[in-house]
Amino acid sequence: MQQVKSGDKVKVHYHGKLDSGETFDSSAGREPLEFEVGSGMVIKGFDDGVTGMTVGDKKTINIPFMEAYGPVNPEMVIDMPKERFPADMELETGMPLMMSDGQGQQFQVTVTEIREATVILDANHPLAGKDLTFDLELVEIVGGSPLIIMP
Repeated sequence: MQQVKSGDKVKVHYHGKLDSGETFDSSAGREPLEFEVGSGMVIKGFDDGVTGMTVGDKKTINIPFMEAYGPVNPEMVIDMPKERFPADMELETGMPLMMSDGQGQQFQVTVTEIREATVILDANHPLAGKDLTFDLELVEIVGGSPLIIMP
């Protein structure tokens, strides 16, 4: 049986959980996730986890946060004056918002605290600092990247 290696395109069903057992993502009820192993399309721990699997294999992998979304970076917690928000905006703790970095790049932040004059926003990935567990099932090895031979 063919084993997954770097450069292969694969299709994987997955169920992602936190240490608490809470599900944060799953492919249940959807098409399997398709990606090229080793291309950076998924987190390193996920790439490493599918490497060596064969079609039909099922396994559970544990990914420490450093191989997932990294540690929480305190510099990515922003104290934003309330007057920078539209007056009619109903802010709530946990609310996701989109911000721009001034160069046209958009990124998601989460409202973590609402104070009298400021709003605390966290631009860290929601899974930063968290160890992740994935139940994986390799559905298909679609094939590797095409080899181009130049004359």
